[in-house]
Amino acid sequence: SECQWDGQFLLNCSFTRISAIPEDISQIAVTADLSYNNIKTFVCSDGRNAEWMLKHLNLSNNLISELTLTTCTNLPNLETLNLNGNAIHTLTLDMPTPADGSKKYSIVDRLLPALKVLSVERNNLNTVPRGLGLLQSLQTVHMSSNTIQQIDPKDFQSCSQLKDIDLRNNKITKIHPDAFRDLNKLQVVVDLRENALTIPLPQILVSLNFFQLEVYLSKNAW
Repeated sequence: SECQWDGQFLLNCSFTRISAIPEDISQIAVTADLSYNNIKTFVCSDGRNAEWMLKHLNLSNNLISELTLTTCTNLPNLETLNLNGNAIHTLTLDMPTPADGSKKYSIVDRLLPALKVLSVERNNLNTVPRGLGLLQSLQTVHMSSNTIQQIDPKDFQSCSQLKDIDLRNNKITKIHPDAFRDLNKLQVVVDLRENALTIPLPQILVSLNFFQLEVYLSKNAW
């Protein structure tokens, strides 16, 4: 492929106009930059791939519209995933519950165990992706400039390590009073600027830790 490989850490495929992940991608790369290309699909693993050493993966500014992360069992070291500037309308993190109610899908217990930063800015999401709580190390979520309309109580459920949430420039009109209640480690920013909020938020704000947190609410509809 036209990618540049430094032989040790960095794989640079940026601006190479590739439409798929190169099959000869090095599994020992620590950082892979696949930004500004024509990639439409990304599949982590087909069940046979060996584990990659990747810590940082940049897939920004491609043509991805749907993405499933439930098969990403071959990326145990991944810390940052950049999906900004795609056309993602569906981001799947959890498995559907079987009809008989059994816990059949134990594979999600190993879903990206080291991931700290998930960035999905400038996409087409109209809801917060379900299953963020499965990312046990997740600390930062950036979802600005999407079309998210409301925040439900289960959207950030079990996100016990989450410190920073950016929801700026969406179409949010409603936030459930308990949406952020269990996020005890929030200590950086909850950014809700440039949305469509019209009602006061006392119940939501009371549940947040003011002593460590910055909350941005400007440029809403009230």
